[in-house]
Amino acid sequence: MSAPVPPAPPAAPDSDLPLVERARAGDQHAFALLVHKYQRRIERLIARMVRDPDLVQDIAQETFLRAYRALHQFRGDAQFYTWLYRIAVNTAKKALLELKRDPLIYESATAPASEDEETFRPQQEPTSTETPEAELAAREVAAAVQAAVAALPEDLREALLLREIEGLSYDEIAAAMGTPIGTVRSRIFRAREAVSERVRPLLENQSGKRW
Repeated sequence: MSAPVPPAPPAAPDSDLPLVERARAGDQHAFALLVHKYQRRIERLIARMVRDPDLVQDIAQETFLRAYRALHQFRGDAQFYTWLYRIAVNTAKKALLELKRDPLIYESATAPASEDEETFRPQQEPTSTETPEAELAAREVAAAVQAAVAALPEDLREALLLREIEGLSYDEIAAAMGTPIGTVRSRIFRAREAVSERVRPLLENQSGKRW
């Protein structure tokens, strides 16, 4: 007789709930603390969709305004940040749709990220002992990863960024994207495979070089 399967551990409580409850009751200072906690994180998220810094700040402000107005709709079924993330993504998408009416502004706002930005930056900066050739190779790989991520379908790219950049769990990503956890796992797997397939030839070519 097989041993009984232990129950899954309960989900960690959302540490933001007390502040959310206070904000819902009209405590503006509590909501200001939530804004302070997540503002930079939300701005970094939006900056991966919109490249114009001024627009990033405007969209972030609109995100928090919408969240404040919709606090009564937050039921605590997901983490507060997961809920806030969805609002930020939807607000950014709405802004980009409106920008499409002016192609010049839209092109500027959605220009590819520069190599100085945080998205998929190599984990370690080149040290002084590395050669210029090695540093160039690292930059080429980073650029190839960014290009591969940018070329992904939107649903795959969003799932991958949530996992690799935001560090959300599969359960949190499923809640944020409104999809089953199995779909989330499939999207992340397919996204990683697509990025690896595009970057692998570059790594193989560099592996035979001597720096």
